[in-house]
Amino acid sequence: MAARTLSLLASAAALVAATDPSLKLKTFVDVMDLEFSFDPVKAAYWTSLPHHRRTPFAVSPDGQTGYLAYLDSSGTGVHVQHITPATMTVKGPLVTIPDVYEAGGLVAHDHGFALLGNEPIATTVANAPPSSTPVPAIYRYQNGVQQWKTFVAGPGVHPDDGLSMAPDMNGDLVWSDEAELYGAYFVVTDYTGDAEGHFGDSIEYVNDNGTLETITGASSSWGCSHNTGIAFEAADAPPYASICAEDQGAIWLNTETQGMTNNGIKISNENTTNGASGEAMGGMSGSYSALARFVNSTSYIFAWVSRGAVDLTADTWMGDGYTSCSNRTNGRRVAMAMFSDKETKTTAQASSEVGAADGDSQVNWVTSTIGADRSNAHVAVFDDEYALVTWEEIADPQCDIIAFGCSGTFSGSYFQLVNSAGTTIGEPIVSNNTYVAGDMATLSNGTICWPYVNMDWRLDLPVGGGLPDTTTQKMSFACMSLV
Repeated sequence: MAARTLSLLASAAALVAATDPSLKLKTFVDVMDLEFSFDPVKAAYWTSLPHHRRTPFAVSPDGQTGYLAYLDSSGTGVHVQHITPATMTVKGPLVTIPDVYEAGGLVAHDHGFALLGNEPIATTVANAPPSSTPVPAIYRYQNGVQQWKTFVAGPGVHPDDGLSMAPDMNGDLVWSDEAELYGAYFVVTDYTGDAEGHFGDSIEYVNDNGTLETITGASSSWGCSHNTGIAFEAADAPPYASICAEDQGAIWLNTETQGMTNNGIKISNENTTNGASGEAMGGMSGSYSALARFVNSTSYIFAWVSRGAVDLTADTWMGDGYTSCSNRTNGRRVAMAMFSDKETKTTAQASSEVGAADGDSQVNWVTSTIGADRSNAHVAVFDDEYALVTWEEIADPQCDIIAFGCSGTFSGSYFQLVNSAGTTIGEPIVSNNTYVAGDMATLSNGTICWPYVNMDWRLDLPVGGGLPDTTTQKMSFACMSLV
């Protein structure tokens, strides 16, 4: 009887496994000629190691038009190209937004788009930032014509809390049909007020008319100190789902708090050194496609890279309920967390017990092996049940500087299928010539697509340390589907 029971259980398990889909990768190599040149590499903070320069990408709700944003190689001016999603080829005229220093998020509509960028304000304007440091703004275009531009920091924006600017456009932009609001989450530096000269982050909401709305319990002028990573996704009402990596030792689900207070949900303990926490959400040019909402669901999935956490100690600067930790591993591993809604983690949050030897027992590891270094983690959903987690790997890394990235020979991009329960399915697909260098967008047919540059991806040298010129006028795309 026992043998028969085991046989039935095995048969049932096999049947469940057989119903799970697998992944299929399709690439569109050098399919798009860019009208202007683009440099796809950006130097990382502190180490200057290569990062993919983000190319924001989005597809309209009707599925007819894609939009690709890229920074001109001159370093000023963002170009937004209309795309036919079925072929990933040019469709319609290109729109150039002059004076913008970086593109930090893109929302596609049926007849236009909205983009988060940063641009300098003339020093003749009262209370403008010093030295022409750029300020973040949302730009709304319809049928190729700008409808409005709204600054979400700088002069006149929460002046009582301190005016802020954005030297680097590290952030994201989302839109909610239900709330009829854009949400922007981005790193800032204050140039007036108590936090002058320090880094933090801000969450701002703008309606479809371009009006900045201050929403109690959702808007935030200053949240996570020296924010080293942002994950942001729309919800049916503000506050939108938000996650931050801060400089004291944790990654927080801060939807309710908009900050790093310990009444939020601690997702992970992370070692932080010199204002960095291991580039958990990508570091420079990161903070996109790290948090995704399952289709027709209140559930979310988050992916990041981590060295794990051991030996929790009290963070005396922050006070009771806050901890610091040491790294468990040298190379980073990929982790994921599941949320039943924008405010609730489905499993236990990370420990804040001072003296605990283990600070990462709650982590759901996508990669279990230790030794390799993983970076550039992203996630996107296929539907209400399945998601794609992706990352890059160095098999034999050199990790010289604690809390930053590693160098070495690139050994592949990995694409792992997971389900809404947080379980990996099958083995990952590995590619040595396909990368995730722009936002991952889910098409109406459930396919996930993203842009990248067809190039020899080097992770062994810093930018300016002997890498060949990477400037290009070609763009490639890749798509992953379920079969």
